[in-house]
Amino acid sequence: MKNNLKTAVILAAIGGLMIVVGGAIGGSGGAAIGLAIGLLFVGGSYWFSDKLAIRSARAVEVSEAQMPRYHAIVRDLCQRADMPMPRLYVSPDPQPNAFATGRNPAHAAVCVNQGILDILSWEELQGVLAHEISHVRNRDILISSVAASVAMGITFLARMAMWGAMFGGGGRDRNDNVLGTLALAILAPVAAMFLQAALSRSREYEADRRGAKLLGTGEPLARALEKLDRGVRMVPPSVDPAQASAYIANPFSGHKGAFSMSTHPPMEDRIARLRSGEWQR
Repeated sequence: MKNNLKTAVILAAIGGLMIVVGGAIGGSGGAAIGLAIGLLFVGGSYWFSDKLAIRSARAVEVSEAQMPRYHAIVRDLCQRADMPMPRLYVSPDPQPNAFATGRNPAHAAVCVNQGILDILSWEELQGVLAHEISHVRNRDILISSVAASVAMGITFLARMAMWGAMFGGGGRDRNDNVLGTLALAILAPVAAMFLQAALSRSREYEADRRGAKLLGTGEPLARALEKLDRGVRMVPPSVDPAQASAYIANPFSGHKGAFSMSTHPPMEDRIARLRSGEWQR
């Protein structure tokens, strides 16, 4: 219940930012526009989050004939979790990573990057997939997709505010409010990302815990996270920053000059929790 309350508060704060940025563009009328765009992004993310995420990752669906071990592992995990089998995808991205998406367990997809297939054993990959199946079962992916979509909407509105302030638009006295509008246009997307990151971190711990419970051990996922932590630092990211929280490892970790806000808990802490047996509590 505490986690759900935190989720509701953060999502409300992100939605509130939409209205604030809209108000900066055009007063009360702009605030209404911000609210409308926020609702549009939330509705769109509910129905199309899986398609958008898969398309963004350039992933292709793989059949059981193409990757029988991948299908067998996920089918076993779904039986343990008492949930439907999601669609399975592989992205050509060389960075070792994985994510789950979809609005509910009946409309879910799991995607692994080619990079993760190259460096993990099947046992370690099973740990990663248990983590992703736990996200699906907890409906975390819907919440993270809504947060990501609204964050992108805030960025869109902020850019409108910035260009409006620079070139005389905005519906307010330009001489008095240009600097304030520009500051809001810069800070609002950053604030949205901070709120989104806070939401993501709490849910990563829970997915680790439930994934370990599914397997009866945290060691496969712990070993996988060690390899992923090194791997994501070596291979540059090719994902939208707003989608970073969907991945099991922060795609921007260790990359100078890239979007580096921590969307995930410290990897060493996640590994320590898995190996300490804390997941059994």
